[in-house]
Amino acid sequence: MHKIGEFIYPWGSGHYSRMIRFHEAFIDLMKEDFEAHFSSKDHVYHKLLDKFPDQQDKIHNIMMPTPIDGKFGPSIIKSMLNFLLPIAQNPPLVNQIVDYLREERKLYNKENFDLVINDGDMGSNILAKNRNIPSLFITNQFRPKLYKSKVYFYPSLYFIAKQIAKASKIIVADSPPPYTLCEFNLNFTKEVQPKVSYVGHFINKKNIHKDPPSDLERIIQDNDFGYWMRTGNKSTNDGTGERYEQVFHQEEMKNEKRIISHAKNNSSINSVLGKNGKKFSISEALEKKIDWIQIDIGYLSEQEKEEVLGLSKYAVVNGSHTVMGEILGGKAKPIIGIPIYDEHTNNIRWAEKKNLGIFASKTQHVIKGIKTIKENYDEFEGNLLDFSKNFVSNGAENTAKIAAEILEEKR
Repeated sequence: MHKIGEFIYPWGSGHYSRMIRFHEAFIDLMKEDFEAHFSSKDHVYHKLLDKFPDQQDKIHNIMMPTPIDGKFGPSIIKSMLNFLLPIAQNPPLVNQIVDYLREERKLYNKENFDLVINDGDMGSNILAKNRNIPSLFITNQFRPKLYKSKVYFYPSLYFIAKQIAKASKIIVADSPPPYTLCEFNLNFTKEVQPKVSYVGHFINKKNIHKDPPSDLERIIQDNDFGYWMRTGNKSTNDGTGERYEQVFHQEEMKNEKRIISHAKNNSSINSVLGKNGKKFSISEALEKKIDWIQIDIGYLSEQEKEEVLGLSKYAVVNGSHTVMGEILGGKAKPIIGIPIYDEHTNNIRWAEKKNLGIFASKTQHVIKGIKTIKENYDEFEGNLLDFSKNFVSNGAENTAKIAAEILEEKR
């Protein structure tokens, strides 16, 4: 029986969702049994325990080093200080790296993997290379262009790229050029190009069970609104929310309807703000036919998300690669991007260059962006139609085929 190692970097949620979609596609493709071991930490580790309750012994809590949260995404200063000092309950980074590699090494020695899939975990990538174990590195970044950060961060980016290059194959979770949304985050060297495969986005292909429409689905019918998404880990989510609130308090937004998805499994967030300034529950607002301006939702079901995206005029996002792929390619909706850090900036700049959306770094840019999209909607729709026609969404299935072929070659 084949043994597979699946290592998930725990910063944000995109790494987890990609790996799970790969894993499900791999199960569907493989004609023989295999044993999979998952490794991550924090919220991703707990998600894995919930996802696979009968496989607890194959889920490993390995403390992969991650940046320290700041107010808006990772704190550069705290993360740098943490290199030698304990910060925010995090041991010095040098100690973390030693412990993390030791634990991964133990796991490698114990399980003797036939194949390793790493989504963002460079330590596992190095170990696989040193043991001549075939490895796939799934990514949407290699040597990203930096905007806000100082030039002295480039050496660390080159170091990271060097470690990624140790993979047997580099799997880009995006469409092939010239439709590569994360193009400005790649910048592959000539030496690494032969290892690179553009497999496509890891879009959820599961059929959504059509239940009777929820009260939310019913209340948004026949309305012109924007979909405002809060995604990512706590600092990214909260930072995005603060930027949104600054926009909502502007005079130009008093009649601009919006639905805010908080990406938090907390039903107490669910509420409707009427144009009269009063708050209601969703059911109450539907019953009273409230003329609403804002709907806050903690967590959308897949069916609700489909309906909201389908009816929305545009989506406001922070520039997350996974989210932008789903909206631009999957739903062909224009975006307004408010970046948290440079990876987001690169994705949004690319979309703006292709006239698929608007880059917004300031409050007034968002308001102007909404106006621009509405005034030029036909042009945006045409560009989005072309992009969506060339959008590759079966990245999970294509990666599963590559993994299966590697295992077949090992026979």
